[in-house]
Amino acid sequence: MKRKIHLVLVFALIMPASQLVAQRKLTEATISYDIIIYTSNTKPQGPDLLDGATSVIYLKGNSSRSEMISSLGTQATIIDNKGNVAILKNYGEQKYMIKMTPDNWKESNKKYEGITFSYRDEFKTIAGYNCQKAIGRLTDSTNFTVYFTRDLVPVNKDFQYLNRNLPGLAMQYEASLGKMKVTYTVSNINFNPVLQSKLELPTSGYRELTYEESKRLN
Repeated sequence: MKRKIHLVLVFALIMPASQLVAQRKLTEATISYDIIIYTSNTKPQGPDLLDGATSVIYLKGNSSRSEMISSLGTQATIIDNKGNVAILKNYGEQKYMIKMTPDNWKESNKKYEGITFSYRDEFKTIAGYNCQKAIGRLTDSTNFTVYFTRDLVPVNKDFQYLNRNLPGLAMQYEASLGKMKVTYTVSNINFNPVLQSKLELPTSGYRELTYEESKRLN
């Protein structure tokens, strides 16, 4: 009887350690997402041109750069280690740099505040990682589906505000673009060092706007 109790205790002590070995703190990486847009339009419209676009995330410590690359142009969001944000919009001859404080960034993402997740016993493999299904619920009762891996846990989660409360990296998730649904799916994760230049702001070539000024352009 004593031997059985002893074995159970040893097993209980070993299990958390093995889980810690499998889990990786994501401090530096380049994450590529493929983008698919679901629409009922029979003729291509503006947002449809984003179909087939890619999103690339550069993580370096508490800083990040998120790029959306499409046939329309490129938009990048850079967050420094103090939470300050700069959005670079490069669409043809229109090049804007919008600077935001941490409070501005929070306000611009207010619809994602208070999201809760419920977890399902459904799994699939994405880019070689075991991913669990979760249902996110916004405060307006809108639901969305996400598959995430517990094997990779980003140190900085502000780069993906929608999924910042997940206990791991979102590998596939839904988002809204107007009335259309957009799906992001990880195609590759590169753990090589990220160049510091990726996180630096351009010193020329962009019209600089404040967050309040940018809202008047919409």
